[in-house]
Amino acid sequence: MWDYTGKVKELYKAPKNVGVIPDADVVAEVGSIVCGDALTLYLKLDGEKIIDAKFQTFGCGSAIASSSALTEMVMGKTLDEAATITNRDIVEYLGGLPEQKMHCSVMGQEALTRALKKLKGETIEEEEEVEGEIVCQCFGVTDTLIKKVVRENDLSTVEDVTNYTKAGGACGSCLHKIEDILHEERKNMAEEKVTVTREKKPLTNIKRMQLVEETITDVVRPILQRDGGNIELVDIDGKKVMVRLLGNCANCVISDVTLKNLVQDKLREFVEDDIEVIEQVQV
Repeated sequence: MWDYTGKVKELYKAPKNVGVIPDADVVAEVGSIVCGDALTLYLKLDGEKIIDAKFQTFGCGSAIASSSALTEMVMGKTLDEAATITNRDIVEYLGGLPEQKMHCSVMGQEALTRALKKLKGETIEEEEEVEGEIVCQCFGVTDTLIKKVVRENDLSTVEDVTNYTKAGGACGSCLHKIEDILHEERKNMAEEKVTVTREKKPLTNIKRMQLVEETITDVVRPILQRDGGNIELVDIDGKKVMVRLLGNCANCVISDVTLKNLVQDKLREFVEDDIEVIEQVQV
């Protein structure tokens, strides 16, 4: 039995803003009754501000609560402010949702995104052209939606994707496709993270020294100590780091390999990618 928060129960039993806005400035529909969940969102504007929001939904209690929460969240906001709302914001407003019901919050965000796009003049036909290839025929889930949800919610398993989108939750024939998309998107996310790290502003001397000391203390030294070795930070001159190997490492015939393949590689990973490590031999 799923454990629902008090807020979810409240908005399921007595949902707010159910209905139609006859003179709505935009109406957005997502999902379908055939797939088991459908949501129609109505927004009324005063200039750039959303002054009224209503919904009609076909789905479970979580879908009703998520849709009601969304309408409460957008009212009073400008279009730009509403555009920042994510499915995780909806979940937070509700005090949480069972993992198996996270797709209800995603449906709400989809409806809002579609409504805002329509207000910018994008037609449904144009949206469908760029939404991507249908991966899950049972629930009409596209590869674009899967990638978006994986990225925004940092998903790591196929089960996560099913919980957030319902993809693969029926016949299961698309599970291998979902796994391929998931792995590819996780790979892209990791590569982008590395790129952002490398493109960050140059470190100040003080920050560089701090990171070098932390990396040697927290990362390098524990590795060396496992084999009876140790390391001492002697000096830092710009991007040149002088160290002294101690214990078993001091007399090791492959100490130069340790310096380059361990010490220097770790400093380049955690500090800067062009740091040079120089060994200071104890006289």
